[in-house]
Amino acid sequence: MTAGGATHVVDVQHRYAFVLLGSIQTTLIFTLAAIAVPLPRIGREFGLQRPDLILLSAAYGLAFAGLLLFGGRLADRYGGRRTLAAGLVLFAAASAAAPLAPGIGALVAARFAQGVGAALVAPAAMTVLRVVFPSPTAYSRAMAAWGGLSVLGATAGNLLSGVILSLLSWRWTFVVPLVVAVAALALTSRLLPHTDPNRGRTLDLPGALLATAGITLASYGLVVRDTQPWSSADVFVPLLGGTALFAAFLCAERRARDPLLPTRFLLDQRRALALTAIALSACGTAMAFVVLSLHLQQTRDWTPLQTSAAFVPFAIALIASGRAAGPLIVRYGARAVTTAGLGTGAAGLAFLASTGLDAHRSYAYGLLPGLVLLSAGTAASFGGAAVLATEGVPQQQTGLAGSVLNSAMELGPTVLFAALLTLGNDAWSLAATGIALAVVALLNHRTA
Repeated sequence: MTAGGATHVVDVQHRYAFVLLGSIQTTLIFTLAAIAVPLPRIGREFGLQRPDLILLSAAYGLAFAGLLLFGGRLADRYGGRRTLAAGLVLFAAASAAAPLAPGIGALVAARFAQGVGAALVAPAAMTVLRVVFPSPTAYSRAMAAWGGLSVLGATAGNLLSGVILSLLSWRWTFVVPLVVAVAALALTSRLLPHTDPNRGRTLDLPGALLATAGITLASYGLVVRDTQPWSSADVFVPLLGGTALFAAFLCAERRARDPLLPTRFLLDQRRALALTAIALSACGTAMAFVVLSLHLQQTRDWTPLQTSAAFVPFAIALIASGRAAGPLIVRYGARAVTTAGLGTGAAGLAFLASTGLDAHRSYAYGLLPGLVLLSAGTAASFGGAAVLATEGVPQQQTGLAGSVLNSAMELGPTVLFAALLTLGNDAWSLAATGIALAVVALLNHRTA
């Protein structure tokens, strides 16, 4: 075989590996978002009250966000492909159990187990990705495309769940993650390279326990805040306990020989701004989906299928912007693309806040421009910020970088979303998120 032919074969192998890993990442976020549309129907079937529905909605995200740091350390310690396979087994088993759940307890447990599996898979996938694309240039291009996959997964979750719900039972929404997980397990050994374990790394179990408990408790308190006042023990106690545990985690990390989250990892100004951009962009997208979905169904009396169809232009603009992000980053740099994406997303949220919730405005003039601007900006900011957040990270810390990146994606919709909703007005919440995006865009531009 000629050198050119061998290079072509390697490029094709790399492309297949990226498609597999990207499909896995997209499915993890699809699974997080796909529960939103079926929630009312699940509630009617099981006779659930609003607190039960909130717990069901949050179970996956609580486990996912709480265990990501530990999942990243496991990937760095035992190797990405091995950790990925273990997480996929758990994720597939939980996805098979969920549609068979006879009641709310079993369904919540299955969703929580899905989140545990996802917390192993997400950082492990990024560890394997680093091996697939060892050169800094190729890895940056891969990360530019990787950044938009989470938003694509969330969009697909909202769109497909509405279609499935209109044609079949809500239980069929769990078939998608099950099929992807089983297919990924079958293809992992064929398409993904072996990743060597790092026997010199320790697991920092005390740090893992403190971080997991702190993030989970605090996130739960913010989720419960949707139905309880701040002064309620159901809100105040988890928030206080979670904050105390996370403070203890930070103190413990300063003394740990091999910390779960080295302090210096987050002190890099470029990385801190990139992670903030990811968290805010994820928050803005989640808020737009929730607020507009409720508005369309409750105020305009749209069906779930019509509501899902309303976000099709969002998905199209997202894919187009995501494909353009890579070449733009190569030409203009990740920082410039991130700044432009944040500004565009801020403009989209401002438009939605001013016109999107006006029931007298048509969809084409009141919602569509804001949705397109938000999706285009989000894809660009995610792509650029993903590159900035992982630049210069040693290969032995790729799992850590993956866990921190995914934590920003998860905590944005959970923590920031819950905090912004306390403003008590959907339009003000959208506007406040847009202002935050604009501020981060300005800071990112000034640090260039």
